[in-house]
Amino acid sequence: MAEFLDTLTLADAIGSFGALVVVSAYFATQMRMMNSDDLAFPVLNLAGSVLIVYSLLENFNLASMLIESFWVLISLMGIVQFLRLRRAK
Repeated sequence: MAEFLDTLTLADAIGSFGALVVVSAYFATQMRMMNSDDLAFPVLNLAGSVLIVYSLLENFNLASMLIESFWVLISLMGIVQFLRLRRAK
């Protein structure tokens, strides 16, 4: 285990934290601790995905970059939709 930890880079740690953020947001919605209509949900997904993308810039993987790019775009769309609906009220 110590050898594995010695090989982790800063980018690995940042990407792993990003994955934890995304999974935590999803878990919170499934446990009804967070509503997916709340602004926090797309913001957490955006933040986590950006951190994962950062790690992918060092350790590139096309499939992972594609899904994270979509995750970023969908999160941005969710934030814009939230702000539009709030402004309309």
